[in-house]
Amino acid sequence: MSTTAELLKGAAELFPDEVVTSAHVRHFELPAGAGRFALITLDNGFDHTKPTTFGPQSLANLNTAIDQVEAEAANGEITGVGITGKPFIFAVGADLKGVELLKKHDEALAIGKGGHDVFKRLSALAVPTFAYYNGAAMGGGVEVGLHCTYRTVSKALPAFSLPEVFLGLVPGWGGCAILPNLIGAEKAVSVIIENSLNQNRQLKGKQVFELGIADALFEGADFLEQSLIWTASVLNGSLTVERPEIDRGESWDQAVAKGRAVADSKVHGAAPAAYRALDIIEAAKDGDLQKGFDAEDQALADLIMGGELRSGIYAFNLVQKRAKRPAGAPDKSLARPVTKVGVVGAGLMASQLALLFLRRLEVPVVLTDIDQERVDKGVGYVHAEIEKLLGKGRINQDKANRLKGLVSGVLDKAAGFADADFIIEAVFEEMSVKQKVFAEVEAVAPAHAILATNTSSLSVSEMASKLQHPERVVGFHFFNPVAILPLLEIVRGEQTDDASLATAFGVAKKLKKTAVLTKDAPAFVVNRILTRFMGEIQNVIDEGTSVETAEKAIEPLGLPMSPLVLLELVGPAIGLHVSETLNRAFPERFTVSPNLKAVVEAGKRGFYVYKPENGFKPELDPEVAALLVQGDSVLTEEQVRDRVLDAVAQEIGLMLEEGVVAEAQDIDLCLITGAGWPFHLGGITPYLDREGVSERVNGKRFLAQGVASVPA
Repeated sequence: MSTTAELLKGAAELFPDEVVTSAHVRHFELPAGAGRFALITLDNGFDHTKPTTFGPQSLANLNTAIDQVEAEAANGEITGVGITGKPFIFAVGADLKGVELLKKHDEALAIGKGGHDVFKRLSALAVPTFAYYNGAAMGGGVEVGLHCTYRTVSKALPAFSLPEVFLGLVPGWGGCAILPNLIGAEKAVSVIIENSLNQNRQLKGKQVFELGIADALFEGADFLEQSLIWTASVLNGSLTVERPEIDRGESWDQAVAKGRAVADSKVHGAAPAAYRALDIIEAAKDGDLQKGFDAEDQALADLIMGGELRSGIYAFNLVQKRAKRPAGAPDKSLARPVTKVGVVGAGLMASQLALLFLRRLEVPVVLTDIDQERVDKGVGYVHAEIEKLLGKGRINQDKANRLKGLVSGVLDKAAGFADADFIIEAVFEEMSVKQKVFAEVEAVAPAHAILATNTSSLSVSEMASKLQHPERVVGFHFFNPVAILPLLEIVRGEQTDDASLATAFGVAKKLKKTAVLTKDAPAFVVNRILTRFMGEIQNVIDEGTSVETAEKAIEPLGLPMSPLVLLELVGPAIGLHVSETLNRAFPERFTVSPNLKAVVEAGKRGFYVYKPENGFKPELDPEVAALLVQGDSVLTEEQVRDRVLDAVAQEIGLMLEEGVVAEAQDIDLCLITGAGWPFHLGGITPYLDREGVSERVNGKRFLAQGVASVPA
């Protein structure tokens, strides 16, 4: 059997670029006669912008620190051991860069075992152990604390989570086994499964305490000092920590069943991590922690060698890193300042845009429209949303007053836009209307002003073609709801110059949006892929396959919603309009469904009705069913899925050939941030590679082996 030190040494050799965390031990006398105490501080030597992680060498360093305090405890030299982090950071878990490099199951198993072997020594010491969650704690950072006897948490702690399931892993260093035995299965399932699958929702310090994960809660300013005073009270016996008894009966089973229902609703069985975590939680009911740790090791190794985790890490890196450095963006020094924003239109989309610009840029924002009633309604919407923020305590009264004072509406574009630096239109999606609006705006706007269009599918170059200065027109395509979806497709027209583009990227950054540069090609990225995807679903329905079969065929992808529910959200009329635009551009691949046309002409909002007596589940609307004219070609779910995925793979291949975006990575970033496609798919291209669709359709993979997959 390899020792822990040998396991970690072997793992460290595989990962030479690890940012190594030190484990410093220092000693002091506790107050109230509680004796000499050893405190281990985790620190990688960088400030809080580079959080502390656990790679193999970091685990080895912690192991060495525990060697020291173990000997001191055995010799009666200390009364307790604490563990804490550098300022603002406790520790954020395993170093995922190292996980990406693993090629073999036994290497992956060594990482799981290594973490367990080090962490569980904390609970085996001859003296009580204390974790002081002073700052951000995630994954292995949370778990190292779970192995301690007691825990305190700072009220200032901003983020605490076990995010592994979100990425395609399980909490594999004790989380699945210890947490339900500490706080009960129901709360543990909420933290491990529900929060992860709800876009990696984080807990704050107060919630960590209320859940019973921490035994005490202290202010951030003197957190460590207060934690040590509390520790002294525990050690000298003047304070006893009470924890509720864990219900190991029916409620445990109900919690696991609820977790499975949550996983089914989110990933539809398509990603294994949540189910593996629930299996371990289920088995932890008898309190046998070692059995749980062994199960965690196996699950961790299996998942590390599986495609979903590699896709999850790839997606995480896209959102965390690539999103911050958009491919193809011009030098930011070319960007011009934006001190006033104009919005053409005052409908719902325009009003949402006005609110976003107002909140993020905090500069004057002026709306215009064709009559005063619309203008007033648009400004009124912005005011009402600011009042809501005030009501929720998100902003104070001063800020609310200031923001309201910055937004105005006028009918006269000359009065509104004469000193605007950035003007965006959100009017009817019709080329002639948009060209007319831009001609009017150009006549009154200053020479340097950027003219942006929120078009979802029309040509930016054509829109700019009749202007005297087409070089300042840029596509600025937001996704609905504007406040929630991070993606912003920035479209470079044929004449758009670098300064205008750089200004657009600068604004996008201030708006806190994920900006992706796209060529001026029909429907850009997300709408082109979704329209091809939905179009193929629509085709098989038109040809004769039932709506139910066509919808169920896509469930194994684990998408956030089914295609026809998505169509409802977008609006059938908009879906039809985009399909008509793309049909004109690429008639051989994009169809206009006569059935969708009939649904739109009948004024239906979608294919489904939702009745309270059926739990608001989607049911095919009988009126829509009566409209459908179908052929007699009926496909199975598998045949439908193959057809849809083949169509998507073909379209992405063509888009990359056309240079719509720089690389396949940008397609995935767009689908994750603009359409909510799941991390376990890595967007879409890693999934198409993994399932062999890319090679079947295009004769090659989208991504090299080892990118979003296990290295060869």
